[in-house]
Parts: sequence; C-alpha cells; structure tokens
Amino acid sequence: MSKWFGTDPTFYPSPQSAIHAPPEKLAYIALLKPDALGVIDLDPDSPTYGSLIYKLALPGEGDDELHHFGWNACSSALCPSAFHPQLERRYLILPGIRSSRIYIVDTKPDPRKPKIIRTIEPDEIKKRTGYSRLHTVHCGPDGIFISALGAAEGKGGPGGILLLDHFNFNVLGAWEMDRGTQHFAYDFWWHIAHDVTVSSGWATPDLFEDGLKLDALLQRKYGHSIHFFDSRTRRHIQEIDFGDQHQMVLELRPAHNPRKTYGFASVVIDVTNLASSIWVWYQENGKWKARKVIEIPAVPANRDQLPPVLKEVGAVPPLVTDMVLSLDDRFLYVSCWGTGELIQYDVSDPFDPKLVDKVKVGGIASPVPHPSGKQITGGVQMVELSRDGRRAYFSNSLYRAWDDQFYPDGIRGAMVKVDIKPEGGMEIDPGFLIEFEGSRAHQIRLEGGDCSTDSFCYP
Repeated sequence: MSKWFGTDPTFYPSPQSAIHAPPEKLAYIALLKPDALGVIDLDPDSPTYGSLIYKLALPGEGDDELHHFGWNACSSALCPSAFHPQLERRYLILPGIRSSRIYIVDTKPDPRKPKIIRTIEPDEIKKRTGYSRLHTVHCGPDGIFISALGAAEGKGGPGGILLLDHFNFNVLGAWEMDRGTQHFAYDFWWHIAHDVTVSSGWATPDLFEDGLKLDALLQRKYGHSIHFFDSRTRRHIQEIDFGDQHQMVLELRPAHNPRKTYGFASVVIDVTNLASSIWVWYQENGKWKARKVIEIPAVPANRDQLPPVLKEVGAVPPLVTDMVLSLDDRFLYVSCWGTGELIQYDVSDPFDPKLVDKVKVGGIASPVPHPSGKQITGGVQMVELSRDGRRAYFSNSLYRAWDDQFYPDGIRGAMVKVDIKPEGGMEIDPGFLIEFEGSRAHQIRLEGGDCSTDSFCYP
C-alpha cells in the first residue's frame, strides 16, 4: 500500500460539508454471472457519459457471487477517537458472498481502470474469524469492518462482524467480544460519536443461499431483531425484537448528524399481510426503543401474472430490500424490488415520515418500462444517492437464487438514474440507461463517496 501524505480531499468532517463536495464522475458497480467490477462514466461532459467504460473480471471460478462492497477508508478517518489522516479513499474491498473470498482493488493511478492487488482466500477468513458468507463493508476509524452471515464450518450461524487492518488488509479476527443474543447478521452501522454499533439480521446461509425457504418464512425462522453493542468494549447491550411476524430485518440507516441517536431499519415482509415496513430506532431514558413508522402494503395481482413462489398469495409484496438517507437527514429513499418502485419520504421528523414522491420501473406484475421505452427486468433494488442529494442511481438484481424465484423469466442487469428536485420530487432520466449484456447488477459505489459510505464525527 502506497504512503499518503496529507488529508484525502474526499474526507469531510461533517455531513453538511460533504453535501458541497464535487459531483461524482465515476461509479463502480458489482456485476455477477460472471463476477466483475464495472466502471461507469458519470461525467456529463465526457463523450462516454452514461456507459460502461471498463470491466474488471474477477479470477474466481464463478463461485464468488459479488454482492456488496465498500471503500477501505472514508470520513471516519477524521474522528478524534482514531485519527488517521494518512489514509486515503483508494481501495475497494470486494467480498464474494458465496465464496467468502475478498479482493482488494486499487483505483489508482487510473480510477477508470482499477486492478486487483491482493486476494484473501476463504480459508484464511474462516480460520482467523470463524465466519463465512461475507456481506456489508464499512470503513470505520479502527479498521475495515465486514459483516458475515454464516459460521465458518457450514451453512449455520452465528454470523457477525470481522475486521481487516486499515494499512495492510490483514485479517484481524472477529469483532465481537460478547454477542449476547445476536445470531443472525446482515447490515451494521454505528452512532460513531456515541460508541454504539447497531446490527440487523437476514438469515443464515441455509435459509437464503438456495433461495427463499417458504416453509421457514411461514414458520417465522428469519431474523426479526436489531442489536446494539458498545463499540469500545465490543459487548452486546440490548436486543429489540420487532415481533416474529416481521421477517428479515435488512438495511440500517442511522442519522448522519453525529449528535443524533436515531436511525431507520427496513423489514422485507410481514407474514400476516405481505407488507414491508420501515422502523425508527431511538434512545429514551438510557434505553433503546423502536417503532414502526412506515408500512408499504402488498399489491393485489392476477395469479397468471405471478411467479410460482407468489401464485398462492395472489399479491405482489413490495419486498423492500434497500434504502438510503440523504446527508441532511431529510429524505429517505426506499426501494421496493417486488413492485418496482423507488419511494421518497420526508423524514425531517423521523417519527412522522411524509410520502413525497415515487417512481416505478420494472416489477413482478405489470412491469413498467423505462422512460426510454425499453423494458426493464427485475425491479428497483440497490440504490445509491449523490452527496448533494440531487441524483440517485439504482440497479435491478437482488441475489442470484432469489432473482430466479421472483423473476423466473430472467434478469438482465441494468442501472438507472433518477433526478431529484431540491425540495423533493423525482423523475427517471430518460436519457440514462445502462444495460449489462450477460450480467446482473447489484451494489453501486460513487467515486469520492456517497450517502451510504461515510461516517461523520463533527456536526
């Protein structure tokens, strides 16, 4: 790893300062079947704007299934608890969710042509951490944090969090000292100035790796809790159970303002009515609490419009699988992979969200074409937001086995751009549509940072 002198100009002490960062000119996107990292030109003045300009093929034998990924360092490097201004936002950490392999990708000297500089094999991960099936990557002040959904020895749990060293990418080990009642893993985030880490739970590999297990869902065997840890002692503080009807707690989005101690958690499905929901967690009298603040209902549909997995229920569940919070903590964007909607809420009052707007493309039943006229397969899935909150980008694939269940006619990878008005309101850009022939597309990261990458220590 090369030495960096000075503070990376993409690090910002506060979310308000990051809002004024220069617009993104590149995006990196996870592609699978086959696994690759795509580079997208986002510079409107470039002759290749809105196109895939490079594809970095991964050398695995097709067993990686690239899913989520993240930066090695970000604005958390400026936090006084672990000040590391010598770090730079340069390396992308790409784990394979199926293989448990990690690729370290260098975006310099040419960010348009990144290259692999190191591969960490699954055996090393499992030996040093006891974990497998790697998922979310976050750059923290103490190292590179990665969630893992399964235990090393097989398809069960518990899952948890592991750490890589900031400077040499060596595997340090499992993060937790005392996991308490936590068993399932998925996303994690923190209130970084309050030394509190929050984690959510999807499932262990036996419940997701070969597709959704309907019997297990009806038996309420998926995750339905969030967990709070002391970030310094790495010990479990408290569990909040949303109730076992609320199956699969996925994305966590804490307030960007480090003075605030609230955040949003998404739930994929309520088994009693097929609705998705958004919950707000908050602290009151020294205890953590949570309440449901948004419910998105299922949409009735004709049986002949539905895949086999949904024919008996006669409706399309929204299947909320991602969300992103603007840096000013004003707007929450929720992706509904089942119905093909991106929904914008005003969450200035986190306990009383207001629907602002929605756009739709794709979807399971009666799919809506892109404004360009092209038909989109899949639905709104991974969504990322520019730091100034004016542009959102989303992809359309969830996870290979689940894609095949809910969209059995197949998913052709796509990336869509949404233009956003300053006071709210959205419109899909009719001139921006990238289709990835022969590949599916998942998480998107923006050059220089985005709204789900950085943690800030100063208000």
